[in-house]
Amino acid sequence: MSPADRRLKPRRKPRQVRAELTRERILTAAAHVFAEHGYAAGTTNRIAERARISIGSLYQYFPNKDAILAELLVQHIDRGAWTGADELDLSPGTLEAAVRAIIRDAIDNHSDDPRLLRVMIEEAPVSQDLLDTIDRHQELRTAQVREVLARHPDVHVGDLGAAAELILFTVEMNTHKFMATPRDFPVETFEDELVAMVTRYLRGDR
Repeated sequence: MSPADRRLKPRRKPRQVRAELTRERILTAAAHVFAEHGYAAGTTNRIAERARISIGSLYQYFPNKDAILAELLVQHIDRGAWTGADELDLSPGTLEAAVRAIIRDAIDNHSDDPRLLRVMIEEAPVSQDLLDTIDRHQELRTAQVREVLARHPDVHVGDLGAAAELILFTVEMNTHKFMATPRDFPVETFEDELVAMVTRYLRGDR
């Protein structure tokens, strides 16, 4: 493990319910503090105060605020599992609805707090745990989307694997950007335009 990874590694892995609850209190408090004060002013003292624990207790779990933010981002990515893939209607003529389900799932997973999302995107340090989580999430989501594309009769693309990766990258990157920094147009417009773009691509419209 590199020095950078050690710096971002949580110090204590809870083995008891009470310890796990304390760790979650720290992470919940940190999410509120980072959203309210920003990352620079989101000190460990403020986090400990918000969690109603001593600063010493906080340091038993995390060595610094970088490690806390890195763990928040890992949790954010892990929560993004697509649970509705098996419930899609894949009959002819339903491609737009299936695409909308993919995009709506991404929007829902990024709608909790745009200020915290912006902090995570702009400030979170890169740890090995984060890289491993991104790889795991990407592999799972790509497999799910590829299976949907393979089974849907309205999909006409040359390479299903490449199409699945392109769609995920397009949807997730644009959703991250939009939800972290909302534009002058509503999220419904963003969703409709993204659905139209991806649907046309998958149908092979010219």
